[in-house]
Amino acid sequence: MTTAGKNAPVAILMGSDSDLPTMQSCIDQLKAFGVEPIVRILSAHRTPQAAMEFAASAADNGIKIIIAAAGMAAHLAGAMAAHSQLPIIGVPMQAKEGPCGLDALLSTVQMPPGMPVASMAIGKAGAKNAAVFAVQILALSDADLAKRLSDFRKAQTEAVLKKDAALNS
Repeated sequence: MTTAGKNAPVAILMGSDSDLPTMQSCIDQLKAFGVEPIVRILSAHRTPQAAMEFAASAADNGIKIIIAAAGMAAHLAGAMAAHSQLPIIGVPMQAKEGPCGLDALLSTVQMPPGMPVASMAIGKAGAKNAAVFAVQILALSDADLAKRLSDFRKAQTEAVLKKDAALNS
């Protein structure tokens, strides 16, 4: 598990260690941009006090964005939003039991007015997009990160065009 020191700009929280294989793509994507996240396992239901304390102190600890991944009832992102004014990005997870993550998606998306959570797709695609979205937010005030983001987007474009050219040659 990755545990960056104080002043990590992004925190990744998971409701369970079973979420780590999926969220590893988020961790890896952030690291590819040079962002070393803090990674924790905290549950809105099983460790509510610890989760609340984490959210309430996150800004004081240098965190700028919280990415929260959870399945089933998926209240971790909402719990973070209730106790922090930081941007919260929710990643719904597909639980071993349940309707393919749709329950988690709806729990993450359906926040009451005034308690926003930016909701990503279910699972690995959402985990990777959460990292990119966090970098987009951070890049607003970090020119070096903005350049890395621009290079990332150009590389994506070039990869698709290269595959297209190979297919049509």
